[in-house]
Amino acid sequence: MHRRDLLKTALTLPLLPWALSPGIASATSARKAAGALRARVRPADPGWPSAAQWDQLKDAVGGRLQALHSPFDACTAQNAACQEALAQIKNPYYLGDTPALTQTSGWVDAWTSHPSVYAVAAENAQDVVAAVNFARQHRLRLVVKGGGHSYQGTSAAPDSLLVWTRHMNAITLHDAFVPQACAGKLAPLPAVSVQAGAMWIDAYGAVTTRGGRYVQGGGCTTVGVAGLVQSGGFGSFSKNFGTAASNLLEAEVVTADGKLRVVNPQQDRELFWGIKGGGGGSLGVVTRLTLRTHELPETFGAVFGAIKADSDEAYRALIAHIMRFYRDALCNPHWGEQIVFRRDNVVRLSMVFQGLNQAQAQQVWAPFLAAVQARPDWHIHDDVKVIALPARHFWDADFFREHAPNLIVPDRRIGAPRDHVLWAGDEGQVGQFIYGYRSAWLPQSLLDARQIDSLSDAMFAATRHWGFSLHFNKGLAGAPPEAIARSRDTAMNPGAMDAFALAISGSEGDPAFPGMPGTEPDLAKGRQEAAAIDRSMDSLIKVAPRAGSYVSESNYFERDWQTSFWGANYPRLAAAKHRYDPEGLFFVRHGVGSEGWSDDGFTRR
Repeated sequence: MHRRDLLKTALTLPLLPWALSPGIASATSARKAAGALRARVRPADPGWPSAAQWDQLKDAVGGRLQALHSPFDACTAQNAACQEALAQIKNPYYLGDTPALTQTSGWVDAWTSHPSVYAVAAENAQDVVAAVNFARQHRLRLVVKGGGHSYQGTSAAPDSLLVWTRHMNAITLHDAFVPQACAGKLAPLPAVSVQAGAMWIDAYGAVTTRGGRYVQGGGCTTVGVAGLVQSGGFGSFSKNFGTAASNLLEAEVVTADGKLRVVNPQQDRELFWGIKGGGGGSLGVVTRLTLRTHELPETFGAVFGAIKADSDEAYRALIAHIMRFYRDALCNPHWGEQIVFRRDNVVRLSMVFQGLNQAQAQQVWAPFLAAVQARPDWHIHDDVKVIALPARHFWDADFFREHAPNLIVPDRRIGAPRDHVLWAGDEGQVGQFIYGYRSAWLPQSLLDARQIDSLSDAMFAATRHWGFSLHFNKGLAGAPPEAIARSRDTAMNPGAMDAFALAISGSEGDPAFPGMPGTEPDLAKGRQEAAAIDRSMDSLIKVAPRAGSYVSESNYFERDWQTSFWGANYPRLAAAKHRYDPEGLFFVRHGVGSEGWSDDGFTRR
């Protein structure tokens, strides 16, 4: 088949029904689109670039090419790099600032963190262009790392060239932004432009703490802006403001041909749509994003606490009561975050709210707490507290240092920015070695009177195997129609728009980077817990057998991942992949167009 005929065929994919399963159809298309790139080279292969050629790349990027080595190589008491790494191993800012490390150290029977051979420490888009051109010309495995928060290990790969965007972190506020070529077609909007290496704490600091507005981003402060947007992007207040991807107005992207493109609703529309939830690293390297900003609510707040049931039957009743309370009082734009259902018959509340003051939030929860107090077999396990604060201070590190220092953990390195903190509740994830992890969107229909008892029974059955949490901000049912409409115009699985929550179950061990002394992962324990997680989630999704999964928070071993991650949107994404990367330069395992490659991305199937 000629290439132009292939592209013509690929572009008609969104119009065709799935005669085959998505995996089979897409793998066939990927093989046909192979072009000249049949395999990638490793350092021991004859085609690996010579020292002189690497020097040419180094010159092209202003000397910003680094040979990477893990700080745990030859780890001894005299090795300063190793000792610093051991001291900072639970500091996500250190991990992000170290191109040879990742925020997750591995996953049982799946992957282990290994650094690339070289990294381009990009400081501008032209550095990225040079790296992409070099990788294409020399048939290299290319990896992109901004924030580095990848449970799937996609921000690291041995024998590869890393495009490291950490130093591209400029942030610019706009009072009235209009995308290129959109004057007279789109109304000006308040917005913020963020380079690809910025973290959400950087964006929140500029937009909210100093700017007095809101940008929809991630709940974890050290997540990278670019990666979150490309995966869809949920934050604590998505139920009101929609996904991060739905707020994208324009992006700058380097495509596989080395072109620097500015994409928006008028320019390269399919590429623009594809990076809004199509997953990072598959369609190009995003170097800058411009996101709309919103009027800041007066108040943000939280509800914390825990309730324990005395028996299994009391716990079953408690779960049913909570789900009815959520349906009637919390499934609306004010509420987000999660409730955790544990195996020990304890329910832990970790909810947040916006647009309500403390008294209004307390009033919402008063009937629920009265019902708990009225039953002798339900008890307050940890005091249920409702707190509120001015929204402008929600990511203000100095405010928390003064009023609630136990809620934040600072970057304690000398010279670290004062606003670089993380929520104390997120510290356990730093450097984690994952044992098991699964997620599923639960449709709003499960809250109907005819199904809510079945949902509650399935939730109770799931807790007999392993605990799980319902992340209500990661399902948009109950959000304003305008936010749902914007979010639906993204590449994400449409099931997220009709879901009331994303159910997540997982477990992890301590950091276990290769070479790190005394930290071999407990594989037997990991496999045992992974099996329990599978039993738990299998029990839960019996009431939602076709539930999709969130690409950023999903099972490494996800079956039928094309449908799970993107649903009916996958054919359109595959067409965009064929159009902008016909030879498959960009590879992410279980990413768009990856069906035609081995799991490590080096050889065609």
